[in-house]
Parts: sequence; C-alpha cells; structure tokens
Amino acid sequence: MAEENGVVLLNFWVSPFGQRVKIALAEKGVDYEYKEENLMEKSPFLLKSNPIHKKIPVLIHDGKPICESLVIVEYIDEIWRGKTQLLPSDPYARAQARFWADFIDKKVFECGTRLWKCNGEAQEQAKKEMLEILKLLETELGDKKYFGGESFGLVDLVLIPFSSWFYTYETCCPGLSVENECPKLLVWTKECKTRESVAKSLPEPSMVYEFVCKMKKRFGIE
Repeated sequence: MAEENGVVLLNFWVSPFGQRVKIALAEKGVDYEYKEENLMEKSPFLLKSNPIHKKIPVLIHDGKPICESLVIVEYIDEIWRGKTQLLPSDPYARAQARFWADFIDKKVFECGTRLWKCNGEAQEQAKKEMLEILKLLETELGDKKYFGGESFGLVDLVLIPFSSWFYTYETCCPGLSVENECPKLLVWTKECKTRESVAKSLPEPSMVYEFVCKMKKRFGIE
C-alpha cells in the first residue's frame, strides 16, 4: 500500500499550508499519492497520522507521518537532495530564510482570516496590519528576483500560496490593494507563477473567493 511504501500527501485543496508541500514535492520531482481531506469530517487516517493537531497537511513517507508544513518542507529538502535546494547551504542565509518563513507562518494567515471574517474597526485594524506585514516582506525582497536572490527557495514557497488569497482579501476589504501598496511583491508573484511547480499547485483566486463566500455563509458573516 502507498501508505506503507512511498509518499502520500493528506491535504485540503484551498490550504496555503498544503500548497507549500505540493510546491516542494514538485520542485524535487517527487511522485506521490494525493488524498483530499474533508475537514468537516476528518478521516480516521488523518486523525491517526496527526493525532496531536489533527490538521492537514500531513506527509506520509514509507508509512511514517510528518506534520506541520514548515517541518514537512525541510524534511523534503533533506531527503530529496538531488534537484533544487530549498534552503541555502550557508548557515546564516539558512537562518534568515527560517526567520522569514516563521514570520509568514505566524502573521499572514491569521491576519488574512480577520480581513474576511471581520467588519468595521476590526477589519480596518486587520487591513492596517496586513499592509505592514506585506511592506515588511517587500522590503526584505528588495530588488531581488526571489527572496533568496536568484534561486527559488523556502521563503518563496512559504509565501506564494497566499497570492491566491489576495483577491479575496481585496474584495472583502474595500480599499485594500496589494498591487498599489506593494508593487514589487506583485512582480515577484508573477515571477513565481512562471514556475511549473507553483502554477500547478495553486488554485485560481476566484475559486478561493467562492470558498470564502461559502464559509461566510456557513458562519453567518455578512
């Protein structure tokens, strides 16, 4: 069985965390079995594979589960070394990449969720915070092609899935424009999406927005 021999990814299609793993596997050219999870009714396999957090994504490699997207991505980089290296070989550059990956992990999703869940002052505060986050990231990017320079790497694959959410953030929060506020970040987004690994791993922004509209209806959010 694939669960005991080979690579399996448990995921939910709209998750930016799962998309990181898909991009990493694609960059490495790893064949794997994809299993879509229903997060409203989690499978026994998911609950067994991630009994602590009970969340996706989970990567199962030869029967052994690895949880948490950043941990999974580093695992992939260490196990399949042959092709693209996602983390720099230089210790300082590697530490910096981990710092910014952790920053994105802790800031973007939570703030973005408040953009579509909240109204009024709470949404305005989330908008202010999101712009601060994105401008910090744009400053770190600078004039480089990718966050690590000329090579696509950890920080790029951690952040790029959120580009599919920008349309939702802007539509749900009037006055927010990533293009106007962070033009270099949009150039970087377009560059990343020329990579096959990224283009094939991300959903269309309109699909993300439709999903969020359904969630808002489910939660009774106007």
